[in-house]
Amino acid sequence: MRRGQVIELKIEEMRFPAVGVGYFEGKKVKVKNAIKGQLIEARIKKNRSDYAEAGLVQVLEPSTSEVASFCPHFGRCGGCARQTVPYDEQVAMKTEMVRSIIEESGFEAFEFETPIKSPEIYHYRNKMEYSFGDEEKNGPLQLGMHKKGRFHDVVTVDQCMLVDEDFNTILRATLDYFVEAGTLRYNKNTMEGFLRHFTIRKSQNTGEILLGLSASTQGSVDLTAFVERLLSLTIKGQIVGILWIKNDGIADVVQGEIEVLYGREYYMETLMGLDFKVSFFSFFQTNPEGAELLYQKVIDYTGATEGKEVFDLFSGTGTIGQIMAGSAKRVIGVEIVEDAVRAANENAELNKLENCNFIAGDVFKVLDELDHTPEVIVVDPPRAGIQEKALMKILGYGVPQITYVSCNPKSLGDNLITARKNGYTIERVCCVDMFPHTPHIETVVKLIKVDTETVDAYAEPVVEDKDAETKASERRAEQLKKNRDLLDQDTDSDLAKLLAEIAAKNNA
Repeated sequence: MRRGQVIELKIEEMRFPAVGVGYFEGKKVKVKNAIKGQLIEARIKKNRSDYAEAGLVQVLEPSTSEVASFCPHFGRCGGCARQTVPYDEQVAMKTEMVRSIIEESGFEAFEFETPIKSPEIYHYRNKMEYSFGDEEKNGPLQLGMHKKGRFHDVVTVDQCMLVDEDFNTILRATLDYFVEAGTLRYNKNTMEGFLRHFTIRKSQNTGEILLGLSASTQGSVDLTAFVERLLSLTIKGQIVGILWIKNDGIADVVQGEIEVLYGREYYMETLMGLDFKVSFFSFFQTNPEGAELLYQKVIDYTGATEGKEVFDLFSGTGTIGQIMAGSAKRVIGVEIVEDAVRAANENAELNKLENCNFIAGDVFKVLDELDHTPEVIVVDPPRAGIQEKALMKILGYGVPQITYVSCNPKSLGDNLITARKNGYTIERVCCVDMFPHTPHIETVVKLIKVDTETVDAYAEPVVEDKDAETKASERRAEQLKKNRDLLDQDTDSDLAKLLAEIAAKNNA
């Protein structure tokens, strides 16, 4: 095989999150977004000694189980890559990949429970972050998602099936307004222009809608008429806030100071009988009905918390901690996003929970300064997982069990290896599908403390004689690998966008 060669390939296996694997002339070939059972045409991108990487050119024959797409944007939009696979098969495919990753991490004797499916497979998302751009160079203004396989191109998705009709109505009205006004999108190369991103957040329970326009501070764009246009729309929900995020940053991510153009900078959500004030930058599960099932499983795995000290780490807006606070002696939450921590403490006060305290900061640094000893630990880290120093600190408490909630089985697998070497094994695992038609899935793991002899039987020998330079080099290589994995998994994540931008500049 040579770079640029086009081959026919039958996809025989799947690797998380969305990589199909086939064999050409006896060599393994990995193809992103290919599905098991498909016969495809692929172009070789990299040819390594033990495997090759290829890009999907076209599907010659679909898998025998595939069905017609339900979305008019399919094939152009880069989202919902699994929508031609029947939903039950989607869940089976994802859970099997999770099981493989965990088993490859050295665990065997654990209970792998029946996966929990999303209560809704359409219109389930409560948040969408859209980008302004064009579908082709110097083409008309678009507002939507990145085009499939084209990071710098954007496709308008005003008939998206993952959100309710209010999202599509607001998106179309926003795009029409700025097209009529002749407002320019921001150009990252020249650093000129105004429009960058547009975010919609809506509670399915309260109907409240929060809107955020990410745009530069260049020029004098009057947004008064834009606000009036949005408020005049006929929609089912209620717009409670319209924000301008003043974004002059280099990276293609939503960031910056907030100016309130209308209303307030948060919306209200309800979950499991509690009220939550969700601010613009705060993390909140994007599938609320699925989130209730997820958190019920977390409570099940964690068990009784009566009279105990609970640590809710990577706590976001404090959802898990507050759910457990009813019976716990005290809940301490740690989250690095200050905006989310402010919301978490306000939510605890709103819910009359006096035994909750949420702290802003890096988990490792905060735990290093705390003089409290937890009896119960729940971790819900971001996609990159838990950094080793923080994980070692968490494991060092030696609590009888830890409940780990993961949105990325790959980083989960890495963290589980460290947990295994430090005295923990897996008792139960359950996948909860929060993201129908996508490769992503949540996994809840119950880790229990075991005796040292059992752990040592699996542990690899530790080499202590490496010099500082070697250790630093290995850490850099490991972080680079994680960054590449993140880029492969989710091209719309903030880190993936930044990495793609850096790569594009380096290749220019």
